[in-house]
Amino acid sequence: MANPRSPIAESIELLSREKNIDPEAVITALKEAIRRAYEKQFKATGEEIDVEYNPETGQIEIFARKVVVEQVTDPAREISLEEANRLVEGAEVGDIVEIPRPFEGLGRIAAQMAKQTIMQKVREAERQRIYEEYIGRVGELISGFVKRFEKRGDMIVDLGTVEALLPRSEQSRAERYSVGERIRAVIKEVNRGAGHQIILSRTAPELVMRLFELEVPEIYDGTVQIKACAREPGERAKIAVTSTDPDVDPVGACVGMKGSRVQAVIRELHGEKIDIIEWSENPAKFAASALSPARVNRVRIVDPAARRLEVIVDDDQLSLAIGKQGQNVRLAVKLVGWHIDIRSESEVKREVAAQIEQLVSGRETPLSALEGRLPETALEQLRAKGFTTVEQIARADADQLAEKLDWSLAHATEVIARAQDALRGKEMEPAASASAVDEHERA
Repeated sequence: MANPRSPIAESIELLSREKNIDPEAVITALKEAIRRAYEKQFKATGEEIDVEYNPETGQIEIFARKVVVEQVTDPAREISLEEANRLVEGAEVGDIVEIPRPFEGLGRIAAQMAKQTIMQKVREAERQRIYEEYIGRVGELISGFVKRFEKRGDMIVDLGTVEALLPRSEQSRAERYSVGERIRAVIKEVNRGAGHQIILSRTAPELVMRLFELEVPEIYDGTVQIKACAREPGERAKIAVTSTDPDVDPVGACVGMKGSRVQAVIRELHGEKIDIIEWSENPAKFAASALSPARVNRVRIVDPAARRLEVIVDDDQLSLAIGKQGQNVRLAVKLVGWHIDIRSESEVKREVAAQIEQLVSGRETPLSALEGRLPETALEQLRAKGFTTVEQIARADADQLAEKLDWSLAHATEVIARAQDALRGKEMEPAASASAVDEHERA
C-alpha cells in the first residue's frame, strides 16, 4: 500500500484523478521520464538504467543493470563476480545485478526534462482514453455547452469531461448560438491526434434521426424504423419511415398528436421543414412518396441497372415536384438512391404526338408490297425468318440472307434487288432469260 505522505504517490493519485486516466499510465510515464532524465544527466557513464516505482514506499528507485562476469572489460555494463557477491549473495556469472543509483542526483535541467516527458506521456494516455471512450459513439446525439468561438467561426463545446469541436462547416446557417448556451449535436468523428479529438455536427442527417428517436417512443422501441434521411441543413429534410407492426402508422407516429412530435424536432432545428414519408421497397412507389408534397401521376423505371426513374406529374405540379432551385427533387434523389427525371403531362403528350407523326410520315413498306414481284413461297420464307418490311430486305446483306434462308447467293441477290426496285417504284423489266428467283422456284 502506498505511503499516503509520499509526495510522489500523492502526485500520481492527483494527476490520474484530474485527467481521469489509469494511475498505472501515470506511473509508466513517470518511470520513462526519470529514465530519460537520468540517462541525459549521466550519459557519460554508459550504464543501462532501470527505473521502478515502489508502491509500498511511494518512491522512485533507480538501478544500473550490469552483467556478472569473471573479468570486466566494460565497467559500465559489467561487474566482477567478487564485487557482485558483495552486493548480492550467491551471484553467479551471467546473472543480472541491479545496483541502486541516487534519485537525488538529478540536476535541474534533467528534472525539467522529466516533467516535460511526464506531461507528454500523460497527454498521450489522456488522448487514448478519450478515443477509446468515444470511438464507439460516432453518430450518437450528445449535449454540451458552448464554451467559446474560434477565429474562423468554429465552436468549442464543453461536454463535461472533455472539449469537442463543432467546425463552421458542420453548423447550420439558420442557427445562432451564444457562449454558455446549451447545444445538442451528433458525434461525427473521433481521432487520436493532437488538438480536439471529438468532432461534432449539426448538419448531418443523423441529427434528425437521433432527434426523432428521442421524441417518438415507437422508434426507440423498434416498432417504427427510420430507413433513410436526407437534408439540406436549415432549409428542408426528408425522412422515410416504416413500421414492423401493421397496426401502427409510421408517419402518424412521427407526426404525433396535432404535430407535437415533429414540431419538437423542428424547434430543435430552428425551423427546418421536415417531410415524413412512408418507405417502400418498390423504388417507383418510394420515389412518388419522396417527391411530396407534389402529386405524382405515374412513375416508370427506365433503367434498373443505372437506377433511373421517370416521373410524370401534372403541369401545375411540376414546379412543386422540382422545388425551389431543385431542392425537392434533390432531396428525393438522396433519399431514394435513384436518379429521377421529372416530366410534365403536356411534355409527354407532345413527345407522343411527335412520335406518331414521325411514324405516319416515315412508315416502312410492308412485305405485302412485294406480292407479284416475288413468289409466294419466297415471301412465306421471309416472314418465317422475321422479315416484315421491304426495307429490311433491301438493306440486307446477300451472303447473310442466303445463309439465313438456306438460299443460293444468286437467289438472295435477286430478292434484294427486287426489294430495292420496289422501294424505288420501278416496274420489273421483262428478262431475256429466267431470273434466279424463278429458276429457284422451278427447282
